[in-house]
Formats: sequence, C-alpha cells, structure tokens
Amino acid sequence: MRSLCLRCFRPESACYCAHLPQLETRTRVVFLQHPRERRVAIGTARMAHLSLPNSELYQGVDFTGHARLEELAQRRERVAVLFPGENAITVDEARAADLDTVIVVDGTWPQAKKVVMRNPLLAGLPRIGFVPRRPSNYRIRAEPADHCVSTIEAVVELLGQLEGDPERFDRMLKAFEFMVDTQLDRQSSRTSPNRRRIYRGAWRPPAELRSLADDAERLVLFYAEANAHPAEANIPPELVHLVARRLSTGESFEAIIAPEQPLAYSTPLHVELAEDVLRAGESRAQALARFEAFLRPDDALTVWTTFALDLLWSGGLSRKAARNVRLATARALKGKAGGVEQAVEMLGAPDVASWARGRAGRRIRALESVVRELVDRGNATSPPAKLPRTGTDG
Repeated sequence: MRSLCLRCFRPESACYCAHLPQLETRTRVVFLQHPRERRVAIGTARMAHLSLPNSELYQGVDFTGHARLEELAQRRERVAVLFPGENAITVDEARAADLDTVIVVDGTWPQAKKVVMRNPLLAGLPRIGFVPRRPSNYRIRAEPADHCVSTIEAVVELLGQLEGDPERFDRMLKAFEFMVDTQLDRQSSRTSPNRRRIYRGAWRPPAELRSLADDAERLVLFYAEANAHPAEANIPPELVHLVARRLSTGESFEAIIAPEQPLAYSTPLHVELAEDVLRAGESRAQALARFEAFLRPDDALTVWTTFALDLLWSGGLSRKAARNVRLATARALKGKAGGVEQAVEMLGAPDVASWARGRAGRRIRALESVVRELVDRGNATSPPAKLPRTGTDG
C-alpha cells in the first residue's frame, strides 16, 4: 500500500505540499465539493483550499439545512457564486459591490450544475463570471471548452482580479503545475496498465511561459542598482543606476543618478562604476522623468527580483504593471533558477550584445537572454530537449 500525505492526500512521492504558498486574502472562499470529486487524485479544490487560510471546504450535493450556507445566504449583497450564466455579474461589478465571500463549486461541469440546481440557496445568490487570461494548463484532464479552467485556475484568476494583484495569486499555480508535470511524467514512464483513464491533451508550454509569450510586445526588461548602506546605518537604499530594454524593439534606456545621501563605501565596488561617475550622474527627478517618457501606458516592467521595483517605486516613479520572470524560469528548468546570470547558462539561452555599463549592464544583458529564451519556449509547439535537473524549487 502506498504511503499518503495526510495533508494533500497524495502519495508521498507525488506530494505537492512543498510548493503550496500561504496567501492571505480579503475575500473569503468557500469551496463546495461534489463527493465524487473528492476521490479524484488530480482534483485541485483541496490544493486551492490549502493555499488560502481564509477559505473553507465542504463536501456534498444537497446542502439543505447546512448552517454555514444558510448563514451566507442571509448576506446576499456581499456573497456570490463563481458560476457562469446569462445574469452573471463581472468581476468589476463584484469589486464595486464590495463583495467579501465567493462560493466555488468544485466538480465536473455536470456535477457542478447539479450542486447549484439542487440547492435553492445557491441558485438564489448572485453569480460571477469571467473570461480567463489564458487557456487551462490542465493537460491531464479534458475541459469542455477553451474558456473552461480547473478549480484552482479559476480561483487564481478571480482573486487576482478581485484583489488587484494577479501575480501574487499566480503563485498558487506552482503546486498545480508540479502536480500536472509529475502526473504526466509518471504516465510516460509507466510499464504497468493504468489504474484509471487519464486524459492527455496536446502538449503545451507551461502557463507562465505562454503568458510571457503572449505579452512579449509589452515587456520592458528592467534592472536597477542602489546606493546601499549597512542596516545599522539606518539609511534607506536609493536608486543610482537604472537600465531598461524594450524586448520587442530593442530600445534601450540607461540613467546614472547622483546619490542624494552619503555614498556608501561599498557602492562603487558593487555597482562596478567609479565614484566620480556616480557623483557626476543626473538628478533623480530628471532620470525618472526621462524613464516615464520612455515607458508606454501598457508596458509591463519585467524583472528578476522585486528589489529593483522597490527601488523604482521608492524613488518616486508612478507604479506600473510589473512581472517577475524568476518563477517562469524555474518552471522551464523544473528546478531552482538561481541568479539571472546563472540562469542564462542553465537554460542554454542565446547571447545578446552588451550595451550598458557596470553590473547593471551585465544583469540586463542576462535578463534579456533569459526572457528571449522563455518567450521562444512559450511559443513552442513541441517540448524542448530535457535539461539536467537542478533540484526542486521549494
């Protein structure tokens, strides 16, 4: 008998718990799971529930007399059911209504419809519908249409839109992708007959890579360096070197910014620019005004770590859409991504020409190599040659 994880109920060899984030939410999610779905090893409602401390999970078909549902039904103006329909409200309308609870029905489409129709309390609540940003990556189970997604993908999409932070909730898909990849790997290497019929859809790149490829025209690669003092100095880091590159056109931006605070002893060494070069830089206001003019309204700043973005926002730039490609790199490698320069070698990414000075010049060059490789993989129609595993991305 296989040993099971008592948390995710998967075999210990396929346990995804190490990949589960813990994400606090303003919105409470109440999962109603069809009993047959509970027995499906590749179901995702429990995975989503384990990632969301502010969630509940109940099993059943007929919830007549269920105290919790009756309580929620009394708050009709703040509660809705995630379920499509002609009268479904949009996510924008739900946000404007200050919705605080979403009921998610988990099961196949016939099962989910049965649960909703069997329970007048659910049928009487408002419904939410949305169009997903990307097709489902549930490659081990058939979806009835391109716009249909798994339970966890639906919850990620909804919470990302409701709470205005899609990238934070995309972290929940890490465990989902691990489960899908593990299941497909097991199926491809199985020598004994399958215990159950597994749907294998056409191969597609991981969702993170497809998303990058879809957004390639909007991506502006970004890296920044700071004048950073030791923590005990109690002096916040400030932006001193900013570089950016528009992926689609190759347009480049560079600004060396004169420090406004005392220059830390180690800063010239770390940023690989001489002290006199730093002190001769332009003013922060002038540099950020030029960068604002460089950016287009729909650009998405693309970084390896959020530290560069933190520098930019604290420097005074208006916040823009942004995305971190480190997770996508880890997904492509099926392991830890390390630093951006290390990732170039691990991915076998193409070399690009150097155009900026200092360490920022090396890092932006590496970031461009990595992103170009990831975009190519996101557009691929067949899987890449297998790379040596580098460990698990826990």
